[in-house]
Amino acid sequence: MMPADLETDAERLREAMAKALAEDGVLTDPGWRAAVETVPRHRFVPGFYLPAHRLDGQGLTVWEPVTADADYGRWLGAAYSDTTLITQFDGDEPDWTAPQVRHGGAPTSSSTLPSLVVRMWADADVQEGHTVLEIGTGTGYSTALACERLGSADVTSIEVDPRRLEQAASALYGCGYTPTLAVADGLYGYWPEASFDRIVAACSFRAVPPALLTQARPGGKILLTLSGWLYGYARVLLTVNGDGTAEGQLLGGTVSFMSARTHAAPAFGNPAHWAASLPQTGRTARHPPERITAGTEEAFHLRFLAQCAVPDAQMTTVGEVVHMVDVVTGSAATLTPVKGRWEVREGGPVRLWERIERVLSAYDEADRPGPETFTLYVYNGGQHLRHPRLPGLPLPRT
Repeated sequence: MMPADLETDAERLREAMAKALAEDGVLTDPGWRAAVETVPRHRFVPGFYLPAHRLDGQGLTVWEPVTADADYGRWLGAAYSDTTLITQFDGDEPDWTAPQVRHGGAPTSSSTLPSLVVRMWADADVQEGHTVLEIGTGTGYSTALACERLGSADVTSIEVDPRRLEQAASALYGCGYTPTLAVADGLYGYWPEASFDRIVAACSFRAVPPALLTQARPGGKILLTLSGWLYGYARVLLTVNGDGTAEGQLLGGTVSFMSARTHAAPAFGNPAHWAASLPQTGRTARHPPERITAGTEEAFHLRFLAQCAVPDAQMTTVGEVVHMVDVVTGSAATLTPVKGRWEVREGGPVRLWERIERVLSAYDEADRPGPETFTLYVYNGGQHLRHPRLPGLPLPRT
């Protein structure tokens, strides 16, 4: 049973969160600050998972379920923290009346941290009077903020998971918000409500879905995150032209979103099986794998550029050996540390690490340009990332 003073506690925490976000420079717009101060996030997260400070016997993260009944203080405090709250793993909808501890798993739905939600709406330049398509309803919290700011009649939100949408709809309607909701794949937008002034995606795509260009009004804007099978990410804000083309700059920051489910990476089997067919001897790598794997903003950016060079490649590390596998062309590569250097072995029609090395060398020669200096062009079904001092990098076709 919920405490009698739940709403009072929630209001106090909500105001504190809005104040903190404003002090951090996130809530500079009075309209969005008012929305954050009004929308009760706790109603959209009846339960969620938080990581325990330990791993299990197999080295997997232990995820502890958090609900009001189990731990009221922890639940409400987390609901009004600037934290992403995982609400689903591997597409399995939890029973929050009797939740179970999770060991490992891939998150498939969450309530995105409030600062990023507000930043997305602000970056997309969403204003009163705009009609908006949100791709990825999730818990519905982001949708509620848009409804509070714009009015429900101008908000459409779609979600591929019907169980997620059912829970989000219940929370939205319970709070008095009545946006247009539908179970639909964001890859195809939502034709019945088109066209839109703004399209904002809370999931990531390997390339910009063509349907979104058609469903945005000329001069309209699309904000989405590009991702891929190397788990490189880049946000882009596109302006749609009247001729079916669009262009826009990459946005800075280390933001990542779960992939649209139809764009998720395929299983590639046992890395050892792929490595067995490679030449026995290799060459010294011109660039170490840390260039794209380190926990730095530059490596985050470079991982995306590398991914553009080998869009069908995946990467995993077994022991000290880095494996790269391309299930589309049948290519593979390994990088092995040998006496202070990295030895590369490559096989198949695409020399995976060699392609990445070309991008890294060109990036260095161009004085290491940041993401904001890159422009994405979308035209005639093709998509290219361009920079004045670098070769064009094509994105995969959707």
